[in-house]
Amino acid sequence: MCYVSTLRSCSPKLVTTVRLVLAVIVALFALDACLILLSNGGEGLISEAWSQAPPSTGQNLLSTPKMSFSIDGGEGDWVGSLRILTILTLMTFGPAMILTMTSFTRIVIVFSLMRQALGTQQSPPNQVVIALSLFLTVFIMQPVWGKIQSEALIPFVEEQISQEVAIARALPPIRQFMFKHTREKDLSLFVQISGDAKPTSRDDIHLYQLIPAFVISELKTAFQIGFMIYVPFLVLDMVVASILMAMGMMMLPPILISLPFKLMLFVLVDGWHLLVGNMVKSFNS
Repeated sequence: MCYVSTLRSCSPKLVTTVRLVLAVIVALFALDACLILLSNGGEGLISEAWSQAPPSTGQNLLSTPKMSFSIDGGEGDWVGSLRILTILTLMTFGPAMILTMTSFTRIVIVFSLMRQALGTQQSPPNQVVIALSLFLTVFIMQPVWGKIQSEALIPFVEEQISQEVAIARALPPIRQFMFKHTREKDLSLFVQISGDAKPTSRDDIHLYQLIPAFVISELKTAFQIGFMIYVPFLVLDMVVASILMAMGMMMLPPILISLPFKLMLFVLVDGWHLLVGNMVKSFNS
């Protein structure tokens, strides 16, 4: 009784610590007893009890399903292993490659610059920005993916063509889309850096030269759109800052006052409609 009353009068942290120490001591005693049992022939008792257990009926509810992964083609175990390693590597870098070969780069950067121009910090949040960018990417790339599905994917699934032929048919629509939105200056830069001979046609340009040229072209276009978005909000910030300076309110941050006016201006001009509509139309031009 004295011990219980003493614990009750102590602080909760001390009581928790004492209980934890007692639990550790009990666990150590239990572990010591198990070790003594095993050293005195406990292993034989356990093996004997295991041998006397009834045989399994073959219906194990906790059994996990078996899964195998095989790839046809090639000779020897090394070829199959290398093919599996190559496919797993492509599956790892596949999403990044697909995003850089589509309109996703331009869209997500423009949305990020728009959010910074408004000064709303984390509104809309990153999840909303990325989700909207992905859906707009699917919408813009729908004609390209429709060609890939009809010319490469469906015949390959129906086993009418081989894997190599399917890849060869899937690349031209993507290359055509990237060539359409890639500047010749950026493309010539990577052709010169690679050290290859000057191509005579677009078919001579490799994919590893086209993809980075397309990405930096998209970055430049996104920054140009971002600049056009920044200008009206920058003017609004300067006007608010001048008014605050004239009123002698120099310690008041201008962004705090201009934020409601920015949001009102963005809503009045229907900013989302203008931004998304013009950005989608920029890929169709």
